[in-house]
Amino acid sequence: MATSDVHPLDDLIQALRRLPGVGIKSAQRMAYQLLQRDREGAQQIARALDTALEAVQHCEQCHTFTVGRLCAICQDESRDTARLCVVETPADLAAMERTGAYQGRYYVLMGRLSPLDGIGPRDLGLPELLERTAQDGVQEVILATSFTAEGEATAHAISEALKSRGVHVTRLARGVPVGSELEYVDLGTIAHALSDRR
Repeated sequence: MATSDVHPLDDLIQALRRLPGVGIKSAQRMAYQLLQRDREGAQQIARALDTALEAVQHCEQCHTFTVGRLCAICQDESRDTARLCVVETPADLAAMERTGAYQGRYYVLMGRLSPLDGIGPRDLGLPELLERTAQDGVQEVILATSFTAEGEATAHAISEALKSRGVHVTRLARGVPVGSELEYVDLGTIAHALSDRR
């Protein structure tokens, strides 16, 4: 009697390992929990994932996730169209929105420059970003990419591309976190906070 090469449980564990930050032990715990104690929860996850894969797509204007042609932010006429915040991922957009401090529009890169991984400007839609700033009357582009080497390179590339277009380019400030004690903050953060002081 022939048996399958991959046991369904092993297949589930390997699938769960694809999630960020989930190693083999965490994936095993999740799989055992779902199969042993929460089969109803497992079915709910499977249905929700299937529905999301079918219904969720990228907004035609900003590239975040949406179920329609345009996301709710791009459809909101009360948003400031003169300001465009460039973020790396839909999760970054969601974080910006949770602050309640920004009322402009967004452009989601869906990544960041990484030559070692073969991700260049075209892969991030930089030509579309430049086109959007020209067509929509954008006056300020706020670069909200991460402060990693790749995030900095991405911000620099966008800034250089927009330099000759008459668009004011700003970058999120970085510095000492609110509520922290200076002696426990890393030296790089202190140095940037000092140079970016206001």
